Amino acid sequence: MAKPNAHSESQGPTGRGATTGGPKGGRGGDNRPGSRRPSNNRGGQRPANRGGERPSSRGDRKPRANVVPEKYRDRPSDAEHEDEFVFGRHAVEEALKVGSSKTINKLFVQTGLNADQIRNIVQKATKAKILVSSVPKAKLDLLSDGGNHQGVLVAMTPYAYATLDELFEHAQNAGHAPFFLVLDNLEDPHNLGSIMRTADAVGVDGIIIPKHRAVGLTSTVAKISTGAIEHVPVAKVTNLAATIKTLKDRGMWVFGTAMDGQDFREWDAQGAVALVIGNEGKGISPGVAKLMDATLTIPMVGHVQSLNASVAAGILMYQAFTARTKA
Repeated sequence: MAKPNAHSESQGPTGRGATTGGPKGGRGGDNRPGSRRPSNNRGGQRPANRGGERPSSRGDRKPRANVVPEKYRDRPSDAEHEDEFVFGRHAVEEALKVGSSKTINKLFVQTGLNADQIRNIVQKATKAKILVSSVPKAKLDLLSDGGNHQGVLVAMTPYAYATLDELFEHAQNAGHAPFFLVLDNLEDPHNLGSIMRTADAVGVDGIIIPKHRAVGLTSTVAKISTGAIEHVPVAKVTNLAATIKTLKDRGMWVFGTAMDGQDFREWDAQGAVALVIGNEGKGISPGVAKLMDATLTIPMVGHVQSLNASVAAGILMYQAFTARTKA
């Protein structure tokens, strides 16, 4: 793969520079190829008053006995056992396809719903030996935080993240050069869910996200992805810049987005490539931007010179798909 002289833009919802990119060209002389609830105080006695015994108009009282049963005193906090809730018929169906009683704790179904799709979901859960519970709509509204649950919701163990090596293995098993997405501090779960949906459609082998200051895999992401979360592996890394350097050391070309980048329609995305999409408002961070081999831009002629991050990512992913599937 010849050294690209590219440049692309994935802009956020507001502002011309919503998602910025890196330097105008590649590296010279490089000939490399191609909200958590607080836990209850279940253990021990209630702390004593700082100033001695508490006065009481009803006379002196004996200290309150410890009434917490022994078997509960060392139990971890509720927050450590919170489930991820996936809701919506399509998302639940996808979860049941790849899940099991080990990863899905319970299926909640709205009382009184008898649609064929609901019955099929219940049958799949029963066959997989997953507990099914019929509950009123108000219960589902509460568990989904007012989301469009369509009468079904599953309680799952938190989503597991992949390693970088597992992303490369995913591409190897698919029989082609790796194609990764790198999301630089994306914050909106709806954007992440939409990007995952498109990523699955075009054959992206994995998504890389930072551990801090970015959205992770949540029930909202699962809902918006309509099941793609079950098929596209996601790696969470501590240092995004260091990870990009690792990708380059392993032979990948890294493309970002910039206003002065090359027209994305000229992007030849064959070979091992990674596409970086920046934050919705700030774009690609400077430390990441300077690591780009090339940047791309999406030409626009309208009055609003910006695109939503997931829309821009979708456009660029489909250009890559077109280039990579040419005969």
